[in-house]
Amino acid sequence: MPKTIVRSPARMGTLVAALFLFATPVFANPIWTNWSGPAIVGAPGSFSGLAGPVTVSYSGELDGIVADSIWAPPSSFTGGTVTVPPPVIGGPVPRLDGNAGLTSTVTFSQNVEVYFAIWSLGDPTTAASFIFDDDPILQAGGPNALFGGQSITVSGNTVSGFEGNGVVQFSECRRSISWTNTPENFYAFTVGINDTPCGTVPEPASLALLGIGLAGLVASRLRKT
Repeated sequence: MPKTIVRSPARMGTLVAALFLFATPVFANPIWTNWSGPAIVGAPGSFSGLAGPVTVSYSGELDGIVADSIWAPPSSFTGGTVTVPPPVIGGPVPRLDGNAGLTSTVTFSQNVEVYFAIWSLGDPTTAASFIFDDDPILQAGGPNALFGGQSITVSGNTVSGFEGNGVVQFSECRRSISWTNTPENFYAFTVGINDTPCGTVPEPASLALLGIGLAGLVASRLRKT
């Protein structure tokens, strides 16, 4: 008589749940920079601040600073893995216009995973862009409370906007991030860091490999059963 195969629903549910765990994105509560200065306006200029215990230093074009209230509504600056937007009340942020043709760099006092928030990039009819030295991942976007607009977009290492707003993430640990800008009247940015220290959370690629391995174990178990 053929053997009847009986699979425990509880065991199967546990295995499926484990697979789902590895497919779930890792959420973060970014620690956004408190830009406290001094702000040296110029081309080049500089600005500095703290993201928790990490010192953040900016060098490049600096047209001035913009009030903290620009990061509204919060829904345009949260999404994907980002659960905390830049604070509406928390300090000024750097303002640019991209006309100087300089390379801008943000440097951190230790290795961090970087979140980069952008406000009012481009205008409704003319796009402006950040061209980074690495490829970012779009996490959130939408209109801003002052000018409206829409989400920023990402293509390779370039983030563009027609009055664009949103947050991108650089998933690899780093000590700095650099970019150039294209001209437009003015736009602003801030940076944050992952609240989890670098190296303690598996990267998405590692999670995918673990998920594939677990799926193979599940298949092997079912064949043996």
